[in-house]
Amino acid sequence: MPLHDISTRITKAEAAAGRVAGSVKLIAVSKVQPNDRILDVLAQGHRCFGENRVQEAAGKWPGFMETYPDVDLHLIGPLQTNKARQATELFSAIHSVDRPKLAKTLARLAQEVGACPDLFIQVNTGEEAQKAGIKPSEADTFIAECRALDLPVVGLMCIPPVDEEAALHFALLAKIAARNGLEGLSMGMSDDFEKAIALGATHVRVGSAIFGERVRPEE
Repeated sequence: MPLHDISTRITKAEAAAGRVAGSVKLIAVSKVQPNDRILDVLAQGHRCFGENRVQEAAGKWPGFMETYPDVDLHLIGPLQTNKARQATELFSAIHSVDRPKLAKTLARLAQEVGACPDLFIQVNTGEEAQKAGIKPSEADTFIAECRALDLPVVGLMCIPPVDEEAALHFALLAKIAARNGLEGLSMGMSDDFEKAIALGATHVRVGSAIFGERVRPEE
């Protein structure tokens, strides 16, 4: 589905939810996508993109940014502490802060360089063993710990279980954010972003619906 169609659906979902037009940021998820597809979306004027891996992003985005210096690049996948410095240099936002060790590493780097990307805390709303993220019951404490480190926490992120109603998880994330005074809600993907917008999403992460199916390196 073309970028224009997704943008139109977002605008309609904002209106249906009584949201201000333009209040939802579309993150075009470009992970494992060929460069020509990314360049096509850039040429259409879109500037906000999401990547899952620091190494993959570092291999392609510096080159794109030479031509498009106003790119707004978000890390939406897991972040290893040994990649934290590289991530803070490359990304304008990190959506996957999920453990105290990473928070402390980011705080130390922020002190060293005097700056830090916007941070979203990932909440494992489904409490799935295979998924990263803070448990909902531990979210308030972790948010407070991150704030005590002077980290710029702007919101929360979640990835609902594939076999459960996404809206329930979006509502839970919104509830945790509200009681902690956080406005950012990174939730909703290609199949459910309209539900997420209805429940307060400020950032939606859409990949295949914009770019088409991913092309794996081995293919």
